Amino acid sequence: MGNGLLLIGRRAINFIARLGSTCILLGKSLYYLKDAPRSLKLIADQCFLIGNKSIPLIVITSIFVGAVSAWQAAYQFKFIGAPLRYLGAAVGKAVVIELAPVLTALVVAGRVGAGIAAEVGTMRVTEQIDALDSMGISPIRYLVMPRFLASTVMIPILTIFSNFVAISGALLVSILFVDISSETFLLGVKNSFQLSDMLAGLTKSAVFGAIIGIVGSHEGFFAGGGARGVGRATTEAVVIAAVLILISDYLIAILMFRL
Repeated sequence: MGNGLLLIGRRAINFIARLGSTCILLGKSLYYLKDAPRSLKLIADQCFLIGNKSIPLIVITSIFVGAVSAWQAAYQFKFIGAPLRYLGAAVGKAVVIELAPVLTALVVAGRVGAGIAAEVGTMRVTEQIDALDSMGISPIRYLVMPRFLASTVMIPILTIFSNFVAISGALLVSILFVDISSETFLLGVKNSFQLSDMLAGLTKSAVFGAIIGIVGSHEGFFAGGGARGVGRATTEAVVIAAVLILISDYLIAILMFRL
């Protein structure tokens, strides 16, 4: 019993310490945003790696997200006896508000968050970060801030792209398998569209992007123990980012979509 309480206490202390160090790193990254104009090349490189390299994965994911959303929505409509002319409205709302932002962030967290943690972690264990310190270059300005800013900017852009692809996939399924005309489906999407929904989805995406960038950078920045430590940091970056994305999604939904 005593050992169990001791283990719980130790894990609680480690969690609080990690949360504190992450918040400190976030604060320092926000401080170094003032140096963004002279770090444009670093930021642009990270935007390319996060955005362009993620497009094939986003396309595949979004097509099937839209397709299964249309199929499941049609099944539920049939079950409750609702007219299928509202299918486009239901799918459009679900994709723009929830599915595209969350699934895009989770997919990118698996690819980009792990990549950031592995890259920065490797620099830590090979003492490249210490070399930057010795040359008077802030590792946070040079390594963390560009990745944090690029991730915050690119996830909303990828979400917009995901919205288009997912709705296209839903449209294709609706025409081929649900027997709804494209005009009926698109009219439902158009009539249900609200700018506030789109802005809410993009706000979520920006928060998710910030989480991915700062968590991946933090886990890599404080990695230790050689190759095993880098692998552990990579895994933890993905897991922590995914959990925080889902928690923040719920909290943002409460704030922005009050009943």
